[in-house]
Amino acid sequence: MIGLPSGTRVWLVAGHTDMRKGFDGLAAVVQTALASNPFDGHVFVFRGRRGDIIKVLWFDGQGLMLLAKRLERGRFVWPQAIDGRVALSAAQLSMLLEGIDWRMPTRTSSPQLAA
Repeated sequence: MIGLPSGTRVWLVAGHTDMRKGFDGLAAVVQTALASNPFDGHVFVFRGRRGDIIKVLWFDGQGLMLLAKRLERGRFVWPQAIDGRVALSAAQLSMLLEGIDWRMPTRTSSPQLAA
């Protein structure tokens, strides 16, 4: 994942998005459905109906960037909300992109006291 500048907000666009949309279509969704400006530097993440594809739209100051990822196995974890948006941290976005359940990550081991 490309490092995001500090202060960048990450928004999951709730519900399902038509994954045939490109730069302009997704920017229009941000403007109409979320009443946000797609050119303000925030990151907007969209998920398709099947749940195995996501698209990330981000304006880096020079132009819009559109990233897409398809999981070969499994589904991206998504909130149950039908409309609206959900805020994520950059760390949660990284987990989402790896196919990890970002809502309640668990440690693989517990810290132990020194003997």
